Amino acid sequence: MKDLLLYIARSLVTQPDKVTVTEVDRGDELTLELRVAPEDMGKVIGRQGRIAKEIRTVVRSYAQRKGVKVSVDIVDE
Repeated sequence: MKDLLLYIARSLVTQPDKVTVTEVDRGDELTLELRVAPEDMGKVIGRQGRIAKEIRTVVRSYAQRKGVKVSVDIVDE
């Protein structure tokens, strides 16, 4: 799931080398923290959060097939 999120995020941004994903295990749920360059934040979030919502939907549907509960957090540094 981490690789899927990295692939999606790197496809959207202008600085793909600054994209990182950190996995945080919170017991029954896995949280993926996505970090991008500050100037690419808008490209990952999109208008009214539409792109961020779709990213979360794709990752959750993939995780559901694997039997894992996942959430995606976009972290602003």
